[in-house]
Amino acid sequence: MFGWLGRFVVRRAWWVIAGWLVASVAIIGLSPSLSDITSAEQSDFLPSKYESIQAIKLSQTAFAKQATASALIVVKRTDGAALSDQDSAAVTTLADKLKARNIPATEGYVTGPQALAPDKSIQLINVGLEAPTPDDPALLDAIRSLRTALTEDLNGTGLSARVGGDVAAYVDNEDTFNGAFAIVGIATFVLIIVLILVIFRSPIAALLPIIVIGIVMQVTTSIIAVVGKALDWNVGQDLQTILLIVLYGIGTDYILFLLFRYRERLRAGDDKQTAMIVSVQRVGEVIASAAGAVVVAFLVLLLASLGFFGSLGPGLAIAVGVMLITSLTLIPALVSKLGRFVFWPSKAWQHPPKATVSRKLGALVGRRPALVAVVSGLVLVALAGGTLMYKADYDFSSGFPQDTESAQAQADLGRAFAAGAAQPTQVYLTTDNGEPVNMQTIELFRSAARDAPGVGQVGEVVLSNRQDIVRIDLLLNINPVSNEAIELVRGDLRDYLHAQAPGGTRAVVGGTTAVFADINTANNRDLSVILPVAAALIAIILALLLRSLVAPIYLVVAVLLNYAATLGATVYLFQGLQDKPGVTFQLPIILYLFVVAIGTDYNILMIARLREEAREGKEPREAAALGVEHGGPTVAAAGLILAGTFGVLMLAPISFLQQMGFAVAIGIVLSAFVMSFFFVPAFTALIGHAAWWPGHGDRAPAPHQPAGGAVELEKEPGPAVHP
Repeated sequence: MFGWLGRFVVRRAWWVIAGWLVASVAIIGLSPSLSDITSAEQSDFLPSKYESIQAIKLSQTAFAKQATASALIVVKRTDGAALSDQDSAAVTTLADKLKARNIPATEGYVTGPQALAPDKSIQLINVGLEAPTPDDPALLDAIRSLRTALTEDLNGTGLSARVGGDVAAYVDNEDTFNGAFAIVGIATFVLIIVLILVIFRSPIAALLPIIVIGIVMQVTTSIIAVVGKALDWNVGQDLQTILLIVLYGIGTDYILFLLFRYRERLRAGDDKQTAMIVSVQRVGEVIASAAGAVVVAFLVLLLASLGFFGSLGPGLAIAVGVMLITSLTLIPALVSKLGRFVFWPSKAWQHPPKATVSRKLGALVGRRPALVAVVSGLVLVALAGGTLMYKADYDFSSGFPQDTESAQAQADLGRAFAAGAAQPTQVYLTTDNGEPVNMQTIELFRSAARDAPGVGQVGEVVLSNRQDIVRIDLLLNINPVSNEAIELVRGDLRDYLHAQAPGGTRAVVGGTTAVFADINTANNRDLSVILPVAAALIAIILALLLRSLVAPIYLVVAVLLNYAATLGATVYLFQGLQDKPGVTFQLPIILYLFVVAIGTDYNILMIARLREEAREGKEPREAAALGVEHGGPTVAAAGLILAGTFGVLMLAPISFLQQMGFAVAIGIVLSAFVMSFFFVPAFTALIGHAAWWPGHGDRAPAPHQPAGGAVELEKEPGPAVHP
């Protein structure tokens, strides 16, 4: 099949290139924007069975229209003294002045005695922020306008104010975010160009992935937008960034797979067209299998209960599918026309490499497979031990610079009120039969709530436009987005409040902490389903590729062990050496995307090369040595590019970006070097021919008998295929 595909693409290269250009222009020009199906709300992705979502629905139906977000203005005296009655009155006047300015996207401006801290160190003004969507730029402009107005209105009053809250924190850290992602984008291009320049010593080869994958990125986002609109997908804002990394990661891998094999065939004496046909014939199955494994891993995310993953998976699967088609059609067509010019001006492609590092490492693997397998396996097991200490961290604010205005406002708020004042836990008390909730019942519940575990303060009753529902805000005495608070709300606090609901009523617990608690539950459930299902499906793909039942077992075990080792290494660094309370809760699924899914590519490339060497008559140990020698440089180059791209994130002054950068970088390094370079070839050499049971894929293809009776061996395509 892949031999036929290679001949078709090479013979009709100009038609393939023209077809790609026409299709790309049509798809990009006629498709909607990806932003049309993008959502910013974490709660949008939770199923309605979760209690925090039920609380949101009660709020939407029973209370006046809620603001999209809010800002907290923290007012205090410039000399640090307690606020006097005169100062408190001035804060009320300040709220009225701000309201009179009619700052766009703001509403409410609520303050008063209830907003005065018990120690009178600060007084709050709560400002509602209203916009069509949570990511509307008008919200950011509102924060900036509020800060300008406060500077003017407080001049000469002896009072100062800081604006805090999630939107204010985003404003303060916007430049940091943008700078971090700009660094990633630039680093991706620079690393690809520099490393391919080093490998092939050709600017043509270095620019080829940048240009082609850039076009594929536009085509992919357009296709995802079309499919998403048709199927009513709701994708997260992170999809665009993840798409960029996935496409440049796997795209560069697949292009390198082809270029390395193309150069090898040119060195063997093939002309430029025959070299590409043989390359597609030999590497096409590997690329298709690798892409198939990644697509399957991404599609397994459809089993996730979190809607974000359910739409992220198909989107990434589409991206990999487009890149697969590109790698087997457009890239071979372009390179077959460029020919040796793809390596210009270098002449190194003309000469086989002399003694190389990969040859020496291959010799070591072939000579001492038991030692190499044990040492590399023990490295992975030792790192995997760190997963036993894993804790999820949901506190994004602690990972940002703490010298910003919003961070200082949060610190003032935490000192003066209960720690959960900025993000109260909202409890909705509702009757079972639709009858009004009477005040005696409400007070009975409020009194019980004061003794609830982890509760520092109980707010006043908030009446709704329905008599059968009221809301009571509880302020936790611990950080509301800490792992401890999330565990508290998910367990003891919810259980207590449910039990204390008076007869005929029920308590529904919501708020930010409750949403994160439910996300934690859903995330744990999803990983327990996704990992084993993905492992089973990847094993099936490997079995079909290798015609073996043995090799897929230890290959999948190696991938899962590598996943655990990556997570463990991250825990050792951040929870151990840096004494962080945990690692970001998003990390396990991020590692699934980039370590399990994409890391499988390196395994497939190496095991396919081992099989190829074995089918040419090499014994297991010699096949392992040659497999590492010939396949190692490709794996190393691809791994370094992807790992380096993520590693740059460690330069960002944001904790969760540092964690993500380190985790994925070390995961790819372990996948490419420890697992694929050493463990897999060493273990394969160690068990020998049994690795290919029952299909015996390591045997040379059997000769077939042509019509004339003479035996004819399978041959690679020759010059006769030229048009």
